Amino acid sequence: MNTMSATAEQLPPVVSLTEGAVEQLKTLLVSEDKGRSFRVYVESGGCSGLQYGMVFDEKRADDLTTEVEGVSVLVDPFSATYLKGAIVDFEDGLNGSGFKVKNPNARLSCGCGKSFEA
Repeated sequence: MNTMSATAEQLPPVVSLTEGAVEQLKTLLVSEDKGRSFRVYVESGGCSGLQYGMVFDEKRADDLTTEVEGVSVLVDPFSATYLKGAIVDFEDGLNGSGFKVKNPNARLSCGCGKSFEA
């Protein structure tokens, strides 16, 4: 099921993953970080004030979690405020490859795509 649950009530996911992101994460989890979850977070920094971060991590007590096609996704409450409705994609192209966040809450994004202003 693709829903976040902070309580027993069913809530829409804070962060969604595209098919490309799921495929890449499954490959990385098998080869590097078995048993861990994919954490998406926001922290101060970057050229626009806030920046995205992604890491394989352990679940914490206050995390919002979702499961997308076998990939567990974690978001802390602070980051959830800025990431609600965001989509994580994986792009592999001529200009480089990597995970990209499409965030409907970003008023302004920097050219590198790694930082934003809420």
